[in-house]
Formats: sequence, C-alpha cells, structure tokens
Amino acid sequence: MDLEAAGPALALSLCGLLTLLNLASLWVTGRRIGRRIEASTFPAGAPVSLVRPVCGLETFSEETLTRGFRLDYPDYEIVFCVADAADPILPLLHQLIAAHPRVAARIVVGDERVSDNPKLNNCVRGWEAARHDWIVLADSNVLMPADYLQRMQAAWRAETGLVCSTPIGARPEGFWAEVECAFLNTLQARWQYTGEALGLGFAQGKSMLWHRPFLDARGGIRALASEIAEDAAATKLVRAAGRQVHLVAAPFEQPLGARRPGEVWARQLRWARLRRVTFPLFFAPEIVSGALLPFLLAGLAAGTPAAAAMLALMAAASYAAEYRLAVRAGWHRSPRLLLAFLVRDALIPLVWGRAWMRDAVVWRGNSMDIRPKATGRLRPRPSAA
Repeated sequence: MDLEAAGPALALSLCGLLTLLNLASLWVTGRRIGRRIEASTFPAGAPVSLVRPVCGLETFSEETLTRGFRLDYPDYEIVFCVADAADPILPLLHQLIAAHPRVAARIVVGDERVSDNPKLNNCVRGWEAARHDWIVLADSNVLMPADYLQRMQAAWRAETGLVCSTPIGARPEGFWAEVECAFLNTLQARWQYTGEALGLGFAQGKSMLWHRPFLDARGGIRALASEIAEDAAATKLVRAAGRQVHLVAAPFEQPLGARRPGEVWARQLRWARLRRVTFPLFFAPEIVSGALLPFLLAGLAAGTPAAAAMLALMAAASYAAEYRLAVRAGWHRSPRLLLAFLVRDALIPLVWGRAWMRDAVVWRGNSMDIRPKATGRLRPRPSAA
C-alpha cells in the first residue's frame, strides 16, 4: 500500500476504533443503568446519618433540601454543615427543621481548615457530629427521591468501600444548560459506569455512602484532605484498602436551571484540572473522548469524499447512540441536545489543553492550589445551632 492510500485507511481505522469504543461504552452504560448486578450486603434498616454541606441560597435550594426530609426510611438523621454563621441559607434550614419535626435534624456551624477544599472543610464537623456508623455525604443540590437511601444501600456489596452517584443534569433552561447536560450525562456518567464495569470505579463527591468504622480506621474524613478533590482522595483510599467504589444502579438528578457560557466553561475547566492532577494517566486520553475533533482531523487526513462520508456515518452513529442512551435512561433529551453534543465536543480539546496550564482553580470565589497536600491534624470540637 502506497503512502497516498495509507492515509485514508489509517484515518478510517482509528476513527472506526474510536466509534467502537464509544458504542461499547454506551452499550455498557445502557445495560448497567437501572439494573442491580448483585444482592446487597448492607444491613437492612441500619440507621443512617445524612450529612449535607450547604453554602448560600441557590435556585433550587428549598426543593432539594426539603427532599431530604421526605425520605422513605425508618431511621435517619440530617446534619447540615454551614461554614459561616452569617450564611443566608440558615433561615431556610431553621424553617425546614421546624416544619418537619419527625425527622431528627440539626445544624453544625463552622468549618475546619484541613485542606484548600472548602466543601471538605465544611463537612468535617458534620462527620464528627453524626450519630450513626453509616454516613451519606450529599451535596445540597442533589435531588433526592423518596428511596434515595435504599438506592445507595442496594449497591453495597462485600467488597465495597464506598458507594457513589454521579450527578445527572436535569431541568436545563437555555442552550448552555443543555451543553452542561451533554457533559454530565451521556459523557461523564457514561464513562463512570464503564469504568466501574471494568473494575475501575471512581468516587463522585455528589453522594457518597461510607461505613464510618472503615474510613475512621484509615484516618477518618480528614484523610480525604490528601488530595484537593475529596472524591479523588476517596478513590485512592478505597483502592489502597483493597476495596471497590460502586455506583448506584440509577444516578440522582441535579436540577440545573439557567447556565451562562462562562459558568459551563469554568466548571468544566475546574473539574478537568482536578482530574489532571489526581489521575493524569486517565485524564490524558480525554482529548479524544468527544467525536468532533478526531473525526474532523481524520476527515482532513483522509482527503477523499468516500472516506469523509464514511467518517460522517461513524460520527452520526456515535451521536445517535448517545442520544439513545439519554432516552433509555430517562435523562434529559431534546432536539437541541444533538447540537449540544457538538458544542461540547468542540469544547473538550480547549478545556483539555487549558487544564494542563495551571495548578490552581477557583471555586465559589476561593482560589485553590490543586497540588496534593498532607492532611490536617487538629480536631476541634463541633458546635451546634
């Protein structure tokens, strides 16, 4: 084969392989969503502490926080963690606690500076104040169904060290919120479930079910300060213990509302930099996780109309299968989502490139050095409000 013919053949072969990988990951995720793989070993009815770090009022705060009081579970408590005593979320929390007297709930005020991660700092006192051995750390914007705790527990097996749920974008308002859905749902969640199927489960900080004796034996919640991202630290801690991270059978929604382009860019860049620092070998191939760039480059290299047409068919098959996953899983879908896939894939190489350029991120106005640090040692006592 001469060089002129080798170019199109190589381009078609590489894109064919990428298409097969995408289709395989979509198939694995489609098979995994909604199915319980093995019987749970979680002790039935064990009391649970639901620890929720909160910071500021958001569009859906009242709805997402109220859902936590309406769980269909016999014995659980809610511990709200508020770093700042002047936080505007506090009146809403007091109102919700008063409106649901049957649920044991309280507020722990003040954080512990164990890391540059403000969310982890906010969780420390709540973890230490929790009364039960089974603890769920859940972000304030998780939209909990009534069987939230049961669905977390159903994924617990003998080899489990941690159960998590990746966030699923829901209720987007405007095109850029659809782009956020394209990132969260059929891309990031899909690869999360594919990794778990391959025995490479990664923790996700939105919802995490821990057995306190397991984590406390390895340094407690403060051990998660070993990485700037608590979910990356959790992943490494669980793997070092010879355990696995498992995902819920059906992940929980996060209502998005409106999103501006800069918000989507900043959030994806922050997450990309965190992945780059904490798992560089897994982050490196992300530049080809979207179909647009490799297929465009392959089309230029192919140089023939027939090859370009074949590449277009493979790309269309990938996007059609991605949309089909959204339909099958019951995730957000709309005609604009197909355009959102293309915009997302155009952003992926830009985000990937910028992620290698700095060792700092900004979150909620806080500049965070993302290089790994030693864990904190002080253990001041919690205060309750």
